[in-house]
Formats: sequence, structure tokens, C-alpha cells
Amino acid sequence: MDLALFDFDHTITDRDSFSAFLKAHVPARRRCWGGLLVAPLLLGYYRLHLVSGTTLRRAVARVGLKGLPREALAAAALAWSRDVLPGFVRPVALERIRWHQARGDTVVVVSASLDLYLRDWCRREGLELLCSQLGHRDGRLTGYYRGVDCGGAHKVRRILKRYRLTDYRAIHAYGDSEEDEAMLSLADHRVYRWQGFEAASPAARTARNGFSSR
Repeated sequence: MDLALFDFDHTITDRDSFSAFLKAHVPARRRCWGGLLVAPLLLGYYRLHLVSGTTLRRAVARVGLKGLPREALAAAALAWSRDVLPGFVRPVALERIRWHQARGDTVVVVSASLDLYLRDWCRREGLELLCSQLGHRDGRLTGYYRGVDCGGAHKVRRILKRYRLTDYRAIHAYGDSEEDEAMLSLADHRVYRWQGFEAASPAARTARNGFSSR
């Protein structure tokens, strides 16, 4: 049995689920003034590359989610994960996941995105999950994480805490950004931005037994 580690946003999906979820569920007024508050961090992340993804996500979660009722948001996230999130998934990613599952591999999503919607999606797809988790108190979100943002080097820490790599014949890792580099470094077989991969047509899938190992 092998271990397959998948980043989620822009690897399994073709867009950023974190920002899409917040856009759909943070009240419009809060999005407006919250956008002004985090604008300097957005500039530092996207243009100047002086702000880490971890710092940006933590700030956005704090501004956007602090004080929102947990149960109501969890219910909305459940519906969103079933009705909207599947439309973000890359066919090539789902096909590769199914290939690993058919081999009996352990398949894990390792993501800085949120447990609110990832937990349900992974459960339905038969995947294990390591991700960022939101804190709550007295029925409302605190705006802070339980533990740390699951990005960058923290992905590796979470992986090594849960899995003993020597228990597996080989490690596969799939990512798309510098935040995945540490996770990719664990792997015997690395795939970055699906270079060399494309989703097969139904006829092509029938004609072959699976992907070749890389």
C-alpha cells in the first residue's frame, strides 16, 4: 500500500475554495469593510510577496468569520460542499484519486482550507483529511484556528504526526505552489501542477489499466 497526499485548492480544484466559500457566506457588509482591512495583506501577498499565505488566511478568517453562529455556518457549509464544491474539482484530479483508491492506497487531502466544508466532501469521496480547523466558543466562531493553519511546513508536521511513512511502500504527493514544497519533498513520486497529466476520456479509461507511475 502507498500513501497519496493531495493539496486541495488549485490541485484537486481549479480555483480557490477558501475565498469562494467566504465570498458565499460572509455577510456583504462585513466583506466590504473587511476587504479594506485586509487590503494591505492582499497587496503584500499577491504583488510584493512579503506576506505568507498563512498570515493572509488567518487574517481573512479572523475578519470574515469572527462571531458568526457556528451551527448555522456549518449547515450552510454542508450544503455548499455538496451543491457547489463538486463543480470546482478537476477531472484529472478525481481520476488520479480513483486510481489510487483502486490500488488500495491511503489517500489524504492535506489542505490549508477549512474543515467546515472539506470534512463532508472528503467523507463522501472516501478520503482522509488534514486541514485547518476553526475555533469556536459559546456557539460562535472565534475567528481563530484550533491549532495552526495547515499550510507550508505545517502540512509536513501534520502528516508525520498522523502517518508513519515507513509503513508505506511509496509516497506520492500532488501540489501546485511553494506552500506544497515541503510536502512534495517527502514523496518518492511528485506531481506539480499536473505536468504531464490530463484527464482521460471514458473510452481511453476503458482501454487502459491506469496511469503510469512517475
